[in-house]
Amino acid sequence: MPGSLFREDGMWLRCQFHAHTTNSDGAPLPAALCDHYADVGFDVLAITDHWHVTDVDHDGIVVIPSSELTAVAHSAHDEAEVLALGVAELPEAMEPFPTIEALAAWIVERGGVPFLCHPYWSGLRAEDVLAAPSLAGIEIWNGGSEVMHGNGLSTVQWDDVLQQGRMVMGIATDDCHTPGEDSGFGWTWVLAAERSVSAVIHGLRTGRFYASAGPKIRDVVIEETAVTVRCSPARSVRLRSGPWDGCAVNAELGMGDWRGEVRQRDGDGLITVARFEFPEFWRWARVEVEDERGRRAWSNGFVLPGELPARA
Repeated sequence: MPGSLFREDGMWLRCQFHAHTTNSDGAPLPAALCDHYADVGFDVLAITDHWHVTDVDHDGIVVIPSSELTAVAHSAHDEAEVLALGVAELPEAMEPFPTIEALAAWIVERGGVPFLCHPYWSGLRAEDVLAAPSLAGIEIWNGGSEVMHGNGLSTVQWDDVLQQGRMVMGIATDDCHTPGEDSGFGWTWVLAAERSVSAVIHGLRTGRFYASAGPKIRDVVIEETAVTVRCSPARSVRLRSGPWDGCAVNAELGMGDWRGEVRQRDGDGLITVARFEFPEFWRWARVEVEDERGRRAWSNGFVLPGELPARA
């Protein structure tokens, strides 16, 4: 049925789901990391120290018990890392899990939500994600990887997985180790019933979120034959889909639009509302918004025409 992906009850919480302290390889003390993210306007922080659950109470920010764990994988370094979001206890044996699936399943069994870390940076492929059905999703944007090596964007891997019928979700993170140097580059907006750990974990598990490195996606409305996107001012808005497919509109005059039209602009001519025909050949899509600085935001994938993702 047609409907909105975003028009639900709740509050939008700005969340950082990947950051480190002195309890692993980060520079700040736990309280200092919490201070930093609270001071710059975040509502939620997952401290994901390697093989360590950092437990800290903070008045200014909700802290989710989490960690970054390792599995054996066919990658450049023979390993993959997975965020164990919402898991408060670690396995007794602190050694790599035999597979990504074994690690992801272990996280799910303990009430957590597993996201594969920085696929591009790790040299992982779509096949690695497809072989781990317990994964909730992947980091499609890792700010630290982008700052250090220019390989923080994993949307190619994401699209490969979506094209093969697996509707994995995508988060954006900092992977912060030194606040002020590798922070403020990526975050995830979660639509939660309240400002609590359980509400955020539920929002993650059920797909009530979108990823961003700057822009805001205000609404995605699936109509009978089209998709309408409302967003913060953007120079481009795209309805991504499979190979040889997708739609796009551009604010700059002289740049062509494809299977879409600009419905509203701000005073500077940037796009705030766009409407797209359904992609021509394939049955899934996702929204991508790019602002005038080149920063992007990404919705989770959804199935066309108009069948909303399953909600738990």
